[in-house]
Amino acid sequence: MQINYLDEKLSKLCLNKKEAEKKLGSDCAKKLRSRWSDIEAATNVSELTAGHPHPLEPDSLREFSVELADGKRLVFKPDHEPIPLNNNNTTDWAKVTAITIVYIGDYHKPKQKRK
Repeated sequence: MQINYLDEKLSKLCLNKKEAEKKLGSDCAKKLRSRWSDIEAATNVSELTAGHPHPLEPDSLREFSVELADGKRLVFKPDHEPIPLNNNNTTDWAKVTAITIVYIGDYHKPKQKRK
């Protein structure tokens, strides 16, 4: 699968082991590398099995999450124009073959809320 990044900060976090360990801790950085490899090896999002992969609610966000460690998650969205949709207007994750990573962290903690 093709992997893109919302910004340089997320790219560096995913691709630089030392940066990930510094920002996320060693356990979470190790899980991040593993999940990134899983995503890269998959043909589409529906092939992901590790890390409790699931779309975020509501589906209108068009975002998907996989668990890392310590409550942190890797969140991405389809990088398609137009986004592949099912008959019920939800994202057809089986047709998503390119993604953009938009967030890494614990979005349940108030101080780490996303923009």
